[in-house]
Amino acid sequence: MPDERVVIFIDGSNLYHCMKQELGSARIDFYGFAKLLVGDRKLIRTYYYNAPVRREDGEERYQAQQKFFDALKRVPYLEVKLGRLEPRGDTVVEKGVDIAIAVDMLHFAATDMYDTAVLVSGDGDFGSAVQAVKNLGKHVENAFFRTGLSRHLSDAADRFVLLDKDLIKDCLR
Repeated sequence: MPDERVVIFIDGSNLYHCMKQELGSARIDFYGFAKLLVGDRKLIRTYYYNAPVRREDGEERYQAQQKFFDALKRVPYLEVKLGRLEPRGDTVVEKGVDIAIAVDMLHFAATDMYDTAVLVSGDGDFGSAVQAVKNLGKHVENAFFRTGLSRHLSDAADRFVLLDKDLIKDCLR
């Protein structure tokens, strides 16, 4: 339906790691990717969520990611939302990203910003948020790669789109 309003929610770290694992590269044209997911419907906005690399974890990685975020800010109808990385023992963990996605999905559904949400993530923790959005009368589609797929999440969604190299080939850089 051309008048169906769609908002896309991208779990950036999740997408990055699965693309690297399945395709060997995570270079993608995000506007082309959004248009692919939306089809003949109306794209309202794409939200891209991630946590910035800490400068103390490597200046080169930090600068590369900042350059990537700057490029994302030039993508039409895309907004970048950032969480944070916090030290946990010998590693760092992403904080605030999943909850931001869930809150935005619910808030934008409750304020009637969209008819259909497309969640680009394989994280099964989103299952409850997906169900809550559906309970508000909205449709939810889950798009993700086989390697990162959560059966719990794909089952909770109204529709599942399996991402693979053939499907997204025109969006790869």
